[in-house]
Amino acid sequence: MLPDRVAETIGQYRFIAFDVETASSAAHSICQVGFACVDHFGRIDTFSLLVNPRCAYSGFNTQLHGIHAGMTDSAPDFPKVLLALFPLMAAQPIVQHSTFDQRAVNAAAGHYGLDEPPFVWVNSVTIARKAWPEWRGQGGHGLAHLKKQLALEFRHHDAGEDARAAAQVVLLAEERLGRSLVEVQVPKALRRG
Repeated sequence: MLPDRVAETIGQYRFIAFDVETASSAAHSICQVGFACVDHFGRIDTFSLLVNPRCAYSGFNTQLHGIHAGMTDSAPDFPKVLLALFPLMAAQPIVQHSTFDQRAVNAAAGHYGLDEPPFVWVNSVTIARKAWPEWRGQGGHGLAHLKKQLALEFRHHDAGEDARAAAQVVLLAEERLGRSLVEVQVPKALRRG
């Protein structure tokens, strides 16, 4: 399930940007997960996986991201995906753009009777606000506005593309401010090393 280049380097990434798409308005209805694994040199390995949400799709969500039941019927469900990806996600901070992705993962875990995964979550919106405070009230720090302001190229509402965009936002913010921003967002008690 993991690309070879990613599986071989678990624990060696600086952080992983992560995004989900959902089949409906229910937070647990994850139908796609996307990863942008950022190494210590700023290189990004991106991949995404379809997930069978085991529920009906809403027309609104399908129109938004283009994923429908026919595409995910034979995909693994959330428990299988979580089991396969847990070693990767537990090995370094997980960057999300807003807190929706963490809520979705925790909701899906609860839906399937699993414990909430003990991932270390970092919010790239908070990082973007530090780097570009002038955009508060001027379009904000959502991915759509950052795409325009930072000249990012990605297909919005594709989990892999959105994860890569979140990773790029972090890297550009760090470049602008001249310091690491992911590690300082990790609570001191959870920092590694």
